[in-house]
Amino acid sequence: QVQLVESGGGLVQAGGSLRLSCAASGRTLSNYAVGWFRQAPGKERELLAAISSSGSRTYYTASVKGRFTISRDNAKNTVWLSLSSLKPEDTAIYYCASSIVAALYLAIANYDYWGQGTQVTVSS
Repeated sequence: QVQLVESGGGLVQAGGSLRLSCAASGRTLSNYAVGWFRQAPGKERELLAAISSSGSRTYYTASVKGRFTISRDNAKNTVWLSLSSLKPEDTAIYYCASSIVAALYLAIANYDYWGQGTQVTVSS
C-alpha cells in the first residue's frame, strides 16, 4: 500500500518560514516525479512546485518562485518543500503527490498518490 505523509505545517507569522516534508512508503519515490500542491478554502487545488525523479529538473508556479524550494533525497524516500517569505495568502492545506512517471509533468491528472495534507496558516 502506497502512503505519502506530509508534515511540518503550522502557524507562522508573515515573513516567516516553514519546511514541509513528504515521506513515502510502499513506493520507491526515486522512480517518480513529485509535486507539491495547495488548496485554500473555496479555491481549486494548484500545483506549486514539482521535481523530476532524479531531482535534475524543477518547476515553480509564478506566485512562489523565489520563495519556495523543492528538494528530494531519494535515499530517504522523502521530498521537501521549503517555504520562506510567507504571506497570508499562502494559507492553505499543502499536499504532496507522486506522479505516474519519472519526468516532470504539470497536469494534476499525472499524479496518482496523494498525502493527507498539512495545514499552513500565515498570520498577518
